[in-house]
Amino acid sequence: MDGTPKPAATDAPPPEQDGDARRTGAYRPRYELVAEQILQLIAELRLRPGDRMPTENELAARLGTSRTVVREAVKILSAIGRLRAQKGRGLYVADDEGMLGSSRWGGFFLPTDLDHVYMLFEFRRVQETAAGRLAAARATPAELRAIEAAAEMCREGYSTGQTALFDQGDDDFHLGIATASHNPFLVAAVREARRLQRQSSTIGLHGTVGGHAEEAVEEHAAIYQAIRDGDPDAAAQAAAVHLDKTLDDYRREIQRRVFG
Repeated sequence: MDGTPKPAATDAPPPEQDGDARRTGAYRPRYELVAEQILQLIAELRLRPGDRMPTENELAARLGTSRTVVREAVKILSAIGRLRAQKGRGLYVADDEGMLGSSRWGGFFLPTDLDHVYMLFEFRRVQETAAGRLAAARATPAELRAIEAAAEMCREGYSTGQTALFDQGDDDFHLGIATASHNPFLVAAVREARRLQRQSSTIGLHGTVGGHAEEAVEEHAAIYQAIRDGDPDAAAQAAAVHLDKTLDDYRREIQRRVFG
């Protein structure tokens, strides 16, 4: 997600914050903190895909919180593909055969670790500048129409406050450019890197990234125009600007919400 409108309210339980968050004013619901702690525990215990996790009661005792909070954290981690609940059998580290999955990284990526976020954006910058450059040289008319439609979907999602519409357009836009590069390795890399970025948004940023949505809409338009004009250098530069500004927004939001 490269900047979204504010999300709609959810039915999640009232947020329980830790003492540091209350003192600094940095808002993080307790279940988000616990989701992050569970990921750290997976890394510390060197658990692999398919390994059984401690029970919810054991996690609650180990992390010093309630089972209700653990259950909400588990729901988040299940939704983003890091845990798998088997009825009557317990919790397991999810099988993740993705290109950047935990089976290869050993649970390495932590969504609110700034170093990890920076490295992920470095990787995305390499991918997406290359994809933009290739798309400017290779995109078919149908692929150009798909990229333009995705950019317009983002614009509509922003202008109407529909977060889900914006997010769908954002995914379609970036994957559409990768598709237009006609390089399946780039398509896979862009898809997987964006999946990890969504983990940062879901866990660390509560589903929203600052005020970058309005800028992101215009940045998408600049990338599309360069690809449409068949200008590889301009497309790569526009993609780099977009990724750099998105990273700046992540940096500000993570520092504000996590560190106060």
